Amino acid sequence: MTIVGIDYEKCNGCRLCILECRFFIFDEAKKKVLFEDLDNMCSLCGHCIAVCPQDAIIYEDFGDEAFPFEGIEKLDSIVPYDNLYKFLRGHRSIRHYKKKEIPKETLKKVIDLMQYAPTGSNLRLEKYAVVSDREILKSLSDMVTDTLLNTLGMRAQYGKSFEARKKKYKIPLFYDAPHVIIVSSMLDIRLADHNIGIIITYGRLAAQSLGLGTCWNGYIQMASQHNKKIMKLAGVRGNRLGAFMIGYPNITFKRAPPRSRKPVKGLKLD
Repeated sequence: MTIVGIDYEKCNGCRLCILECRFFIFDEAKKKVLFEDLDNMCSLCGHCIAVCPQDAIIYEDFGDEAFPFEGIEKLDSIVPYDNLYKFLRGHRSIRHYKKKEIPKETLKKVIDLMQYAPTGSNLRLEKYAVVSDREILKSLSDMVTDTLLNTLGMRAQYGKSFEARKKKYKIPLFYDAPHVIIVSSMLDIRLADHNIGIIITYGRLAAQSLGLGTCWNGYIQMASQHNKKIMKLAGVRGNRLGAFMIGYPNITFKRAPPRSRKPVKGLKLD
């Protein structure tokens, strides 16, 4: 248990923690809010810490401290919709990278934000790895390609594409990107793929805010389900993984491309 209790010198009895979490109750006899997790079922989401206006929740072993900042109560003042719309509309998968490596401190910023991505039931069972060694990246590229081409039905689908890439890139699967970030999970259910997808999306958007380019790599994700040696070569453990390339983009885009509008049941779009 990492929610230790309540600092009653700070608590003003607003009971917002009770509204947010079922483990907080109001004891009428003691006239106090109590935290009761008798079955140790708290998911450690930290909502009680975040919602308390008096910072009265006592906790330990969360990994880091709560992070108050100006504008947290009105996030739209930090990133209004029009700015977010342009940032997301302009997001592209980058397949042309400069040879320049990313400084470690910049990569740490990307990884740091990824670790705040939401996961189902706040399980947070994912592990992270950054692969920068060119020989390992080349070996991974070859192993993933061979695995897919020797998996039933995939040669016809990917064969020509892989051959074309070999003529253009030294490390074809990763478009010669200087780094590949891999997220793995010990879970072996579909939820793991959803969690990994959300985490990678956080990473890709964080990278874009730092002037970096990224591209999701679904090939390594598919191949790892047929060849467990891929995880070993990448230096990760788990049952599911996802990966994306990251580097300085060697291309610029002049406009966001059009997309077809899909119908939405229950909402008419003009």
